[in-house]
Amino acid sequence: MPEFLPYGRQSVTDEDVAAVTEVLRGDWLTTGPAVARFEADLALHTGGVPAVAVTSGTAALHVAYAAAALVPGDEVVASPMTFVATAATAALHGAKVVFADVEPDTGNLAVEAAAAAVTERTKVVAAVDYAGHPAELDALADVAHHAGALLLEDAAHSVGGSWQGRAVGSLADLTTFSFFPTKNLTTAEGGAVVTASPELLQRAQAFRNHGLVRDKALQRYPDEGGWHQEVHEFGLNYRLPDVLCALGSSQLTRLAEFKKRRAEIHARYNAALADVSGVLTPPSRPGADPVWHLYPLRVLDGRRRALFDHLRGLGIGVQVNYIPAYWHPVFEDLGYRRGLCPNAEAYYEQELSLPLFPSLTDADVDRVVDGVRSFFGI
Repeated sequence: MPEFLPYGRQSVTDEDVAAVTEVLRGDWLTTGPAVARFEADLALHTGGVPAVAVTSGTAALHVAYAAAALVPGDEVVASPMTFVATAATAALHGAKVVFADVEPDTGNLAVEAAAAAVTERTKVVAAVDYAGHPAELDALADVAHHAGALLLEDAAHSVGGSWQGRAVGSLADLTTFSFFPTKNLTTAEGGAVVTASPELLQRAQAFRNHGLVRDKALQRYPDEGGWHQEVHEFGLNYRLPDVLCALGSSQLTRLAEFKKRRAEIHARYNAALADVSGVLTPPSRPGADPVWHLYPLRVLDGRRRALFDHLRGLGIGVQVNYIPAYWHPVFEDLGYRRGLCPNAEAYYEQELSLPLFPSLTDADVDRVVDGVRSFFGI
């Protein structure tokens, strides 16, 4: 049996290891200079918009919703084609999640569906750049702002991409990233919140550090002593340590290389599977400059599970991303029912993620293609 091919894999070099080792030998393992350096390095890829490093992509979403001052009674319009964290972190703030359907081809939040879902209680519209293809961010921003809400871009899949010539991170009021090992760059675990708003930035920075207020000008009792710190609003410890920030800064030096290789693999799959009548290859909209985190093949005629089992049997680690978020029992128990977003459910029933990561060789890609084609008798 050939070596098992996972659907995603990190790319770690000796330079990455050296960057981490340098921090381990220094004075700061956390809350030190590598954090500020990583945030500054990341801003070079977001159109200069400031970043707040946090412990995971899920933490980034939780922090972003806190920055938006989400409270019980507020509503968040969200895409269901995402990992559950996009919705769960809003629910953890007490908000009601209103799922709006997706575009049938990209799997991204549909502008018309989002516009139909907003109400006077909508505080945030949460779009997801599914598979690395940016959502219709300009139009979704118009929908959110017309409703007096903020646009949050869950860009866990799309760091380094752009929409209509503008960098991901510079289009939404709040943007969140994930640096999990399978993502487009990694800090092992980690994430970030990006915003151009000084107020939202300050709230995000405070929430990721317990809500601590150390600035005497902002304290209620500033004369207590030089040691004094206060909490005015509850926060959590979502600090990303220097060790992992150093890895992130090192990885960012190769983000363009990662993006290029992912695009090559994506194009190779597209070309090799274009004549297979039982599948649909993923589209790319005009104005989109994706960073392909996933290759979401669409398998027609109800044969997705059979192809999944066939490829897994060949040692090819395909995956399905994702079940509609409201299908999870935690949302079912809150009253959400299947059938809510027909496009998302149809997309899920067909989606199969083929292996995609920078160190995947052309021979590996051809092996996956051969596996798909053999299933269809080609």
